[in-house]
Amino acid sequence: MRKFFSNRRLVFIVIVLVLAFGLMGGSVALRNRRQTPPLIQQFGNDIVGMVDGVVAYPVNAAQNGVRSFTELLNTYSENEKLKEQVADLAQAKVRDQTLAKENRELKKELKVNKSMTDYTTISAAVMSRTPSSWQKQLVINKGQTSGIKKNMPVMSSGGLIGRITEVNKTNSKVELLSNTGESANRFAIQIDGEGGKTVNGIITDYDSESNSLIMGQVTSKAKIKKGTKVTTSGMGGITPKGLYVGRVSKVGKDDYGLAQKIYIKPAANFNDVNIVTVAELDS
Repeated sequence: MRKFFSNRRLVFIVIVLVLAFGLMGGSVALRNRRQTPPLIQQFGNDIVGMVDGVVAYPVNAAQNGVRSFTELLNTYSENEKLKEQVADLAQAKVRDQTLAKENRELKKELKVNKSMTDYTTISAAVMSRTPSSWQKQLVINKGQTSGIKKNMPVMSSGGLIGRITEVNKTNSKVELLSNTGESANRFAIQIDGEGGKTVNGIITDYDSESNSLIMGQVTSKAKIKKGTKVTTSGMGGITPKGLYVGRVSKVGKDDYGLAQKIYIKPAANFNDVNIVTVAELDS
């Protein structure tokens, strides 16, 4: 009798499993054939979607709040930096105006109308630059009609890059400081040495390997530090005084060990020149 009931139980379990798998298979087949799930499944999906929405809303709100707060802090920090820069620029402008006024007053007292630091500028764009003379010269779109004259110094990106060597009616040729010709880069320059001593000299060469201008034959004993600013001295009466050339990158000796040889990192990039400024001493 016990064996009979045991067999009935086994048969019952098998039938239940068969019906369960059959219902599952039918449900899958029905779902694949229908474009929308059954009503019960739709109801369940809607309930789950609503619960997910309710749970996700505060989480997303919190994330957005944190993101907005972080962006606000970044904006505040950037705003403070910009305010400092504006304040510095305003202070620098006031200082420059004050110095210019003092300079004019001193000139009146000394009865000096013009000095080597007084010059006007002419802006121009680079028209052409041939690969064969890339390191030597370029052509700008201003000439005689714009007041350009031969030997005027030319600047770009805040630093000296060369001088005008040829002037036409509507364009001019600029010879770069990177030109190693005999008289191409002979600009009179000066460097402030230690102890308030000014070291004067000229640009004598250009080292293409280190991209350095060279101030050779410096006999002054004044000690010159790396990073010292180099400007034009105004000697010769053509180039204004105070045009930025670059900074000292290295100080060495010449081939004979008798004079200093100063290497200067140019302020401007000779390989990337699109707009230039031509300087003319006020007459």
